Amino acid sequence: MVNVPRLVIAAPASGSGKTTVATGLMAAFSERGLAVSPHKVGPDYIDPGYHALAVSQGASGAAGGSGAAGRSGAAGSAARARPGRNLDAYMCGPALIGPLFAHGAAGCDLAVVEGVMGLYDGASGQGELASTAQVSKLLRAPVVLVVDASSQSRSVAALVHGFASWDPEVRIGGVILNKVATDRHERLLRDALDESGVPVMGVLRRADGVTAPSRHLGLVPVAERRAEAVGSMRELAARVRAGCDLEALLALARSAPALDVTPWEPAVEPVVPATGAGRPVIAMAGGSAFTFSYAEHTELLTAAGADVVPFDPLRDEQLPEGTGGLVIGGGFPEVYAPELSANEPLRKAVAELAHSGAPVAAECAGLLYLARSLDGAPMCGVLAADARMSGRLTLGYREAVAVGDSALARAGTRVRGHEFHRTVLEPGAGAAPAWGVVHPERRVEGFVQQGVHASYLHTHWAAAPELARRFVERCAAVR
Repeated sequence: MVNVPRLVIAAPASGSGKTTVATGLMAAFSERGLAVSPHKVGPDYIDPGYHALAVSQGASGAAGGSGAAGRSGAAGSAARARPGRNLDAYMCGPALIGPLFAHGAAGCDLAVVEGVMGLYDGASGQGELASTAQVSKLLRAPVVLVVDASSQSRSVAALVHGFASWDPEVRIGGVILNKVATDRHERLLRDALDESGVPVMGVLRRADGVTAPSRHLGLVPVAERRAEAVGSMRELAARVRAGCDLEALLALARSAPALDVTPWEPAVEPVVPATGAGRPVIAMAGGSAFTFSYAEHTELLTAAGADVVPFDPLRDEQLPEGTGGLVIGGGFPEVYAPELSANEPLRKAVAELAHSGAPVAAECAGLLYLARSLDGAPMCGVLAADARMSGRLTLGYREAVAVGDSALARAGTRVRGHEFHRTVLEPGAGAAPAWGVVHPERRVEGFVQQGVHASYLHTHWAAAPELARRFVERCAAVR
């Protein structure tokens, strides 16, 4: 049984202020000395970066001894190291949501789960699958509905009533009103909601100063603006402390019943290295250009017997010493194309590693980095393809099957993944494609050549731990 107090922060629609409220609550509760576990519904990589910052900055503030819960320095250190984690019922399946949550929230005083889109929005054409509502039911967690009240008064009661009554299994325990204009506006909203039976647990006034900047794929990742984001996070935490009833929210979180689940573990059979050989070293791209990575991937690779070493393609001119495999996840190489291109020593090192037959797993941004060029700037030249920005957003869940054997997957391996990009690659697939997409349309995409597996498709290895083990096995074999 897992008994972690928890809240799901949801909204009627995107743009209502979920990220503002969720990150503000994470920071505010962390400042009080609580160990907060941050989570995000869906595949999004960017919000979890802000969640991790909120927890770390809040824990740092509590370390001065003013935290109400009086947690120890050791506990504060544990909170600061806690990553934001995703809960995606499409990619991982509903059965893994509880175990993944329990894994991430182990040892915490409170878990805050930020929803995706509107409360009842999920995978297109598949009912409630992957919706915030479904995750809240799987976690048996109370929901706090964040409402953009900027253009309404009494109608807010009808809106909240509709969301609260739509699915009796979804428990909406409170409302936080966002973008409230004046004291009079607040009174009108509160009077209307008095009749709804859903308590108001917070009111936030209109303020532009703490909004994270956006660009072509949403918010700018925290890794690209950390110093500025730290200041904004402190201001956001102060706004939430002043505008929200933290005691009522904590009491609501503590009303969640115990979950009858076993925490997920990155339990894969470790690869046994050759006699006299150490653990294979897998370099993991990071830094401002490659910010998209699920924490479970590193945990699975480590459990399978590898040493995962991060590096920054914008700054490091060589791969980590002893690199026997390379993982390049998603991010924004299009924003940093000139800088990535200028780091010629690293581009050469990546190309040499790939041409040696060493395993390389690249997703989306990693695919672009391995191409010949990106918007005319030379990249690593591993793949005979060129990438460019386009005006079209490619977005959505995908079902796919491995077309042939690769360092990552056996032929016939089925996965569920996600695409999210505004770039196009020409050609989009090699002679040996990485995946055959079977839903929502049928096509092939990506590249498999020597040890390289490169694709636009983001996958979550917790749903297919055999991918991590196979990758480590190949890294150990080719050293």
